[in-house]
Amino acid sequence: MTVTWEELGWERVAAGVGRCRLPVWDCTAGLVAGEDAALVIDAGSSPAEGARLRAQAQSLTGHRVTHLALTHPHFDHVFGAAAFPGAEVFGAVGVDAVLTRARDREELYADAVRNGLNETVARESADRLVPPRHLVSGEWTLDLGGGRQVLLANVGPGHTAHDLAVLVPGDPEVVFCGDLVEESGEPQAGPDAVPSHWPAALDRLLALGGEDALYVPGHGAVVDAAFVRAQRDALATRFGVSP
Repeated sequence: MTVTWEELGWERVAAGVGRCRLPVWDCTAGLVAGEDAALVIDAGSSPAEGARLRAQAQSLTGHRVTHLALTHPHFDHVFGAAAFPGAEVFGAVGVDAVLTRARDREELYADAVRNGLNETVARESADRLVPPRHLVSGEWTLDLGGGRQVLLANVGPGHTAHDLAVLVPGDPEVVFCGDLVEESGEPQAGPDAVPSHWPAALDRLLALGGEDALYVPGHGAVVDAAFVRAQRDALATRFGVSP
């Protein structure tokens, strides 16, 4: 029996493209299905959560997860990456250092605990962090088979120093934004944010997707270009960035 996106708690955004909002931190994970491959976007907040994402992705696509894209190095997006053995892992240039340096791993662990993740789970997750093998400096096209191509774009810095967006061509086009865009609350600017460059990163997102694309934020409901533009203007005002 074929399982549907909705039965597994996923939202179908376009043909072969979906996302789910994970519990607790309302973090988005994305899925793009090709003819013989599957791409997951962000891995959740623990290996157990990542394993659930992998199993659901395989049920929905009929393929093992062959590719994993990490939009930025925050615990709720990367701690589940260890649950995708054999997947080709992608991230923005520099994110590998964040996920391998001892002091950065400790900060990710501490941030997870501060935000309510169980200490034991946080320690296991930090110790098992998987850095990307493939680092995107500009743009990188993935071929998932059957004419399905996906563009990975290094659009940061902004929310962090290492922000990766994922464009899925189609009708409509879909852009996975990571936490460069948030709908369920004000965008969060932690100590690793680069506020002076954040509005420009959103300009790059808008240029990537265009006016008619659907934009999938790191937290919250799917939005349109007008929402992204308004958030760009609000961030420019908030951080005192000139147009």
